[in-house]
Amino acid sequence: MASLSLLGAFLLTTLLFAVIPGPAMLYAAAQTVASGRWSGLMAALGIHVGGYGHVIAAAAGLSTLLIAVPTLYFVVKFVGAAYLVGLGIALLRTRETETRASVVVSERSAARRTFMHSVGVEVLNPKTAIFFLAFLPQFADPAGSLPVWLQLTLLGVVVNLIFSAADIVCVLAADAILARLKQSRRTQRWLKRAGGGLLVGLGGHLALQQV
Repeated sequence: MASLSLLGAFLLTTLLFAVIPGPAMLYAAAQTVASGRWSGLMAALGIHVGGYGHVIAAAAGLSTLLIAVPTLYFVVKFVGAAYLVGLGIALLRTRETETRASVVVSERSAARRTFMHSVGVEVLNPKTAIFFLAFLPQFADPAGSLPVWLQLTLLGVVVNLIFSAADIVCVLAADAILARLKQSRRTQRWLKRAGGGLLVGLGGHLALQQV
């Protein structure tokens, strides 16, 4: 593995990246705003699980395809952007539930759906694949005792865990801030619309973002 000084630089750099609000953090916050804490946590978990796909791809060298084949990059990017926009529109079109019991059932069902959607959102984000491909090799040691692919995998797992911890903190903070605002049904409707609008905006941002 890399030297202790290099690992220290890796951890510090990862922490700095983790606290900078990015699409994944904003996505988890949007799900929290729109559907509550459990949906936010499930979004963070789904992003975390999807992140391992990028870790494996980077370790196996598969992510280089996105650079070598620009058409593939743009196809994945626009599919992911369309997916985000579709999720946002679905939230904007969701009608208010009528009873407290139905709200509980709806929140649990929404949390399960959010997890699956979030895995897809993360897997279809080519920017994440490029990030892992560019970031991880800088901290791998070709002369180390472990194979480079294993070093990249371990480093990627650490990055994914730290990023997800930051996402969870963001979800909990957003839920705490919004707790008092959710007392009225009118406010709940507006929060759901705000969350849906944020997802649509993230999708548009992803579609227009350059490599």
